[in-house]
Amino acid sequence: MDDKELFFLPYIAASISVAGRFMFMFILYKNKSTNGYSLLFCTINICSSSLWLYYNIVKSNMPMIIRSIIEIIVSTISCIYIIKNKIVFLRNTHQIFLT
Repeated sequence: MDDKELFFLPYIAASISVAGRFMFMFILYKNKSTNGYSLLFCTINICSSSLWLYYNIVKSNMPMIIRSIIEIIVSTISCIYIIKNKIVFLRNTHQIFLT
């Protein structure tokens, strides 16, 4: 791929990242809680970081490659933790209704 084909990729990645962060801040402000929306934020962050990773691999920018990989790993762990907590919450709620 040449530079012309990759020209818009960093702008798309940055736009997704910024949009995700603003969405998260708006929801946090509106609801005063991140419980229902943290998973969405983490997913958007993983998508943005994946685009940055691809772009930096093509550009051979090792510091940014490492940064993107770490951000993807941390966001993935966060997603797993959020999903686990939601499952535990749903199980506990279901048990309360059964008794």
